[in-house]
Amino acid sequence: MKKIIVGAAIAALLSTGSAWAQQAPFRIGVLAGFSGVYGDLTAGQPEAAQMAVDDFGGKVLGRPIEVVSADHQNKPDVGAALARKWYDIDDVKMITGIDTSSVGLAVRKIAQEKGKIDINTGSATADLTGASCSATGAHWIYDTYALAQVTGSAVVKDGGDSWFFLTADYAFGHALERDVTAVVKAAGGKVVGGVKHPLSSQDFSSFLLQAQASKAKIIGLANAGADTITSIKQANEFGIGKGGQKLAGLLVFATDVQSLGLSVAQGLVLTEAFYWDLNDQTREWTARFRKRKDKLPSMLTAGVYSATLAYLKAVQAAGTDEPKAVMAKLHELPVNDFMTKNGKVRADGRLIRDMYLFQVKAPAESKSKDDIYKLVATVPGDQAYRPLKDSNCPLIKN
Repeated sequence: MKKIIVGAAIAALLSTGSAWAQQAPFRIGVLAGFSGVYGDLTAGQPEAAQMAVDDFGGKVLGRPIEVVSADHQNKPDVGAALARKWYDIDDVKMITGIDTSSVGLAVRKIAQEKGKIDINTGSATADLTGASCSATGAHWIYDTYALAQVTGSAVVKDGGDSWFFLTADYAFGHALERDVTAVVKAAGGKVVGGVKHPLSSQDFSSFLLQAQASKAKIIGLANAGADTITSIKQANEFGIGKGGQKLAGLLVFATDVQSLGLSVAQGLVLTEAFYWDLNDQTREWTARFRKRKDKLPSMLTAGVYSATLAYLKAVQAAGTDEPKAVMAKLHELPVNDFMTKNGKVRADGRLIRDMYLFQVKAPAESKSKDDIYKLVATVPGDQAYRPLKDSNCPLIKN
């Protein structure tokens, strides 16, 4: 009788545990620098992830999907600690967002260590699909190689054959300067110098004076967010453009252009993976997003939606949340959404998708405060991103 009672109790516990597991939230984490130098770029990412969850239907594998978010403060140690806690304690299945390249590389190490999935939409460094590639990781929107190929090449072809760099002094800036330098030199141009500045600098005067003194035709801004905005504003105050030198914003977002204003930003050429007014689908998605967050979405925000939706489709197709099985489906399934058409995740984790070269409109060309870009060129993904044959990703057998 005791055996029967004990057996029944165990069965009841197992049944309860199974029922709990079926109802436990299926968690997706959005990790970003919501404060500080990149705060304006990352605003709205949790809302974008929730839109993807809602569009997917709110459940996967019979479990309700929950979006959690946290601010890594642009600090690699904070980002790594949050990722470890999410994976180990909070049962977060996938982390996305992860802007700031130093944080992205730190989170990638934790995800590799745990055998968990990270789909990076915010970090720029192309090393995420190079030396730091991962069997359970992907790089979704843009990278320093693509920025160099699209923006850098366009500037060099327009006569910008001598460069001086203002570079953010961490992994992102270093990678961007490296990749643009390669493009400039391959086209027969030269780099005459450069200077590195701390993240979140307030005063660029000494750096800009060095750039002026270099006599380079192009001052390449290998920075982003508030640093790019501040350096462009101060260059304008210094009258650098009037002296014949041009600025090349190597990573400029629509939100940056709005902060600068068209009178300051007009004429800048830049590379983006998304623009709200590109077509009917981008306009429709942006209108839905702005009902949740009344702000022009950056390509980082749009990318979080895209990555979240693609991940959930892969989980559904795999019929499991086991990371390697899910990643196999992520590599297999084409990516189709409002910002990506027939995208393909390569073996190194790089999502191959079209990139766009835009030029900032002059004030007289703009019809509204959000009407800021004119499309110069659409660059196919196989031309924008680093070829696999040139990859140093350990997963690739050349």
